[in-house]
Amino acid sequence: MAQPNSSETPQIKSRIGAILRATSGNFLEQFDFFLFGFYAPLIAKAFFPSDNETAALLNTFGVFWLGALMRPVGAIVLGAYIDRIGRRQGLIVTLGIMAVGTVVIAFCPTYAAIGVAAPVIVLIGRLLQGFSAGVELGGVSVYLAEISTPGNRGFYTSFQSSSQQVAIFVAAIIGFLLSEAVSGDTVLTALGGGIAKWRIPFFIGCLIIPFIFLLRRTLEETPEFLKMKKHPTASEVFASALANWRIVILGMMIAILTTTTFYFVTVYTPTFGKNVLKLSTADALLVTLLVAVTNFIWNPVGGALSDRIGRKPVLLTIAGLSFVTAYPALHWLVADPSFGKLLAVEMMFSFYFGVYSGTMLGALVEIVPAHVRTTCFSLAFALAAALFGTFTPFASTLLIDKTGDKASPGYWLMCGAALAIIAALTVYRGGRTIETREAVTA
Repeated sequence: MAQPNSSETPQIKSRIGAILRATSGNFLEQFDFFLFGFYAPLIAKAFFPSDNETAALLNTFGVFWLGALMRPVGAIVLGAYIDRIGRRQGLIVTLGIMAVGTVVIAFCPTYAAIGVAAPVIVLIGRLLQGFSAGVELGGVSVYLAEISTPGNRGFYTSFQSSSQQVAIFVAAIIGFLLSEAVSGDTVLTALGGGIAKWRIPFFIGCLIIPFIFLLRRTLEETPEFLKMKKHPTASEVFASALANWRIVILGMMIAILTTTTFYFVTVYTPTFGKNVLKLSTADALLVTLLVAVTNFIWNPVGGALSDRIGRKPVLLTIAGLSFVTAYPALHWLVADPSFGKLLAVEMMFSFYFGVYSGTMLGALVEIVPAHVRTTCFSLAFALAAALFGTFTPFASTLLIDKTGDKASPGYWLMCGAALAIIAALTVYRGGRTIETREAVTA
């Protein structure tokens, strides 16, 4: 019986370790993003008190979205830094900024305690998180792509998104346990005081920050970056990103379906389940927890599938299915809401998101220019997240409020799918990517 090559085992362990260290910051980012969305009603009461529950919720989701508007800024500024200094150092810096934003939100006093300063401080925390998140995803995706083995780029980059699902899973478990153990909005302490229930998971996020820092510090620089003979200056990165604006816009359009579906099935679903469908907190959390599990599974499946049959057929198939089924599925759900129907619809969206996202990440890495890869990738995804993805909870709440149709968020998802189809057909026109065609004609 043939024995495995002894040199392969250390290499495999090294690659697995690199994936874990690189994606650890994604965990913190998505952990906090999900918590902000799930506890939106409680955060609204703490920082945006109003007699109108919908208005308070819109204010909270508005702050959530404003933080995301910092993503394009972070993508350009920090993306240029990473393309010039290196992947490793850049990922450590983004983690530091993200950690500060997390601590600010976790410990910010309420509106009742300090007045209007409270929502301002929360907004600053969200702006810091958005600034770092603007390049975190792109930086990690590029890192994974550059350490991938030949023919497996889609599979490797898919773990960027999979790592976020672990964060959703952990956050959902914590939320589920808290909802079962604590009936009110406050957790009593041994000293007789109380801590707002929504703060507990944020405190846990603060506690894991040092551990993630230790993981990130052991990252090694990618061989591909080290082999570059010249690293562009910040001004050269900005100029190149501007010159490649068409690729950035098409990349944004490809990423929109990922961001809108993701924020719907994770950040918005708990609020949708509780406030719109009137299901229990436990039911909404359990569905979100199961969605995180299936998201984790479908991401590498999508990446590996696209490595075998190509990015274009997977992107177009999933986008087409999403466009056709998004509204009918939600209409079926809201007609007679139940835990089983919510789970079925969310599992469908989870499949769409996971397979599409696992494919999209590899596609986006491939269509942007290599020497400004982090900046262009991050900017494309940041625009998708800021203008569409993180706007999903706000847009869904507003659509339902203005139309009276509880299934109306389906139109928002259909819009994302339509843009994805147009972009994929444009990028892969003639069987080659837009970057390849432009290189040939240059």
